[in-house]
Amino acid sequence: MAETTTLARRHLSTTSVVFMIIAASAPLTVLAGGVPTSFAVSGLLGVPLGYLALGIVIMVFAVGYGAMSGHVQNAGAFYAYVTEGLGNRQGIAAAILALVSYNMMQVGLYGLFGFSLATLLSSTLGVAVPWWVAGGIGWLVVAALGVNSVDLSAKVLGFLVALEFLVVTVVSVMALVSAPEGLSLETVNPSHFLTGGVGVLLAFGIAAFMGFESGAIYSEETRNPRRTVARATYIAVGVIAVFYALSAWALSVGVGPSAIVGASQELGPDLVFAWLGERSPALATVANVLFITSLLAALVAFHNGAARYFFALGRTGVLPRVLGRVSAHSGAPFAGSLAQSVVGLVVIVVFAVAGAGSELGEMFPVLTLFTWLTNAAAFGLVFLLAVTSVAVVAWFARDHHGHGLWTRLVAPVISAVALIAVAALILSNFDLMIGAEGFSPLVVVMPGIIIGSGVVGLLWGEVLRRTRPEIYAGMDHVDRIPESQEIPVVPERR
Repeated sequence: MAETTTLARRHLSTTSVVFMIIAASAPLTVLAGGVPTSFAVSGLLGVPLGYLALGIVIMVFAVGYGAMSGHVQNAGAFYAYVTEGLGNRQGIAAAILALVSYNMMQVGLYGLFGFSLATLLSSTLGVAVPWWVAGGIGWLVVAALGVNSVDLSAKVLGFLVALEFLVVTVVSVMALVSAPEGLSLETVNPSHFLTGGVGVLLAFGIAAFMGFESGAIYSEETRNPRRTVARATYIAVGVIAVFYALSAWALSVGVGPSAIVGASQELGPDLVFAWLGERSPALATVANVLFITSLLAALVAFHNGAARYFFALGRTGVLPRVLGRVSAHSGAPFAGSLAQSVVGLVVIVVFAVAGAGSELGEMFPVLTLFTWLTNAAAFGLVFLLAVTSVAVVAWFARDHHGHGLWTRLVAPVISAVALIAVAALILSNFDLMIGAEGFSPLVVVMPGIIIGSGVVGLLWGEVLRRTRPEIYAGMDHVDRIPESQEIPVVPERR
């Protein structure tokens, strides 16, 4: 059923891609987990403005990224863009780094998902199951969706994302109505953002946006690759940034600006559910369930991304060509999807064995599998965004394609500088991000895996250039949309 190496074409609309992007960012997970963590670790009140600032940075990145997506389409977005802009060897390095980062982000989420589902089953049904059994349930659902048509994933994610937005909106309205200190604007006061600890705040906040770049991964499957990716990226990033900022502000108002940092440090991710439980136990239970489906949606979205990187690398021969096979029935990259599912299953088993009898107890999968892998993945993806910005500049320098100076040079340069700064902040605060007390070898090991994967990619690219030149040369310009299929770009006014 899998002799074809072409993904299903013209399936996804702009709305579908927007849901895919937002699902990867997991709005309810950010409100319940990311927002309290940012308040707790940074000790600052400027969390809402942090989301807006990062949203602006990503919007600027999307200018060049979106413009290039109209000329280059490939299921391995970073791979294609860096290859076209900086060369084949660098493209292979970016592809391997992206593949590792997406896998670490996706697999790391199983730790939080398994813990959360096991806790919910125990508290509501009195059924005690190990975290890895609960995680295995999620793995089965994700694996099944991954080998089916992307349309099915889009519909499931669209439904789950709509429920997430609904519950976050309800929680925000309840918070604004309760407001023990009134409708205070204290947490959106710039003085609480422009301060010494802003680096920690930005380092934690950027994780909330990871997955926004995934729109380009679906470029081969969109109805209009010339426009859909850019449009969907702008819409998703704008919605995410504003929604996160508003919900973070509303939560601070509901708890009270003077109490939000202390409450976040005391309760952590339980803050939202504890706060809701005092006002509506039924809604707290619903929110808890939707928190788990939010994680499931993110698992599906990142699984799709990793599967398509396996597919893109297999199709060109950079990795075994079997990974480039596609289901003739569904048009899904079934071989890449199965490969990603195998990786997920192996890691779940390894951590299940490692956690048996651990002194960390029930929190083991959250404090290890989830925390270690997702933070390392966030660093990898931010680093890739910066490299991609440089690739965009290099690519448009050879041919403007009708785009103006802002699109092809100024915006990508600004985003490259800003994203390199954020990557450096993640590295300098990595000990805080993984909850290490004092120096931990993981501060070196986890980011080292990310950088090491890029180095391995560079070396593998050189091996291919020397030993399999037909594969290496075959990477040249295969991802460009033929000029005859392009819609002319109206030059920007200078």
